[in-house]
Amino acid sequence: QVQLVESGGGLVQAGGSLRLSCAASGRTVGNYGMGWFRQAPGKEREFVAAITWSTYYADSVKGRFTISRDNAKNTMYLQMNSLKPEDTAVYYCAAGRVFSIVQATGANGYNYWGQGTQVTVSS
Repeated sequence: QVQLVESGGGLVQAGGSLRLSCAASGRTVGNYGMGWFRQAPGKEREFVAAITWSTYYADSVKGRFTISRDNAKNTMYLQMNSLKPEDTAVYYCAAGRVFSIVQATGANGYNYWGQGTQVTVSS
């Protein structure tokens, strides 16, 4: 089993930055694909970014967000710059045996999920 814990969320003004972390425990996730998803109130969960052997981004965050991982620390990160009010959501990290872009950008391919961290961007 893999346990994932997100941190780093908070309240920030538009144009600001936040860095989310996702710490994994229970098993090394170096061979897993990992991703970030988000869910805003009244909306469905949506893909944000993923990292396998490549990195993938939703069009809405491309150029502003950067996903990375430190396998030695069993941790994944999401650096979020130039934040917008529409980025407000609960952000979830996920891990799973995902490799292709189709697998990595869809929620169904992930077996393990964190509890989420709130990101609020004020205008």
